Amino acid sequence: MRILVAVFVTSLVASPSSGQVVPAIDIKAGEVQAFLAALPRDAVSDRPIRVVDVGGSQVGVYGVFRPRTSKQEAILHDTTVSEVYYMLSGAATLVTGGTIAPPTRQAAGLSGSNLRGDRIEGGVSRRITPGDIVIIPPRTPHWWSQLDGDIAYLIVRPDPNSKLTRK
Repeated sequence: MRILVAVFVTSLVASPSSGQVVPAIDIKAGEVQAFLAALPRDAVSDRPIRVVDVGGSQVGVYGVFRPRTSKQEAILHDTTVSEVYYMLSGAATLVTGGTIAPPTRQAAGLSGSNLRGDRIEGGVSRRITPGDIVIIPPRTPHWWSQLDGDIAYLIVRPDPNSKLTRK
């Protein structure tokens, strides 16, 4: 029976190039709320809710809890993955673009290396509140420069090279 189930599931996620259609995936609001409630409250948590095959590439949906008391570093992900932020709760100022200062390169990981710093110089600041969406292209510096309190948001990461770990 397990083999039959495995064959059935494998056939459902076959890429469109094989003539199969990849099924739609839903993530219910209750699942997102429970996921976010379970994240640690003493540090920034950016964890996958679901990462799925969409036919030749992947899409990940991540839940993020960011406490006001945590250090807010500027970051640039050296990757081909864009990030789409959807603010769920709290309010903050997000700076994008510009230059990370002072820049420090981190070792390469699964999705490439990161450039981090204390701030961004010359970027664009925007106030983000619940319901707002921000699209951050690959290799774009970004930084939460001010948090009014704790914030929670979703990040959708389209992964054209399928480097994210599926969940």
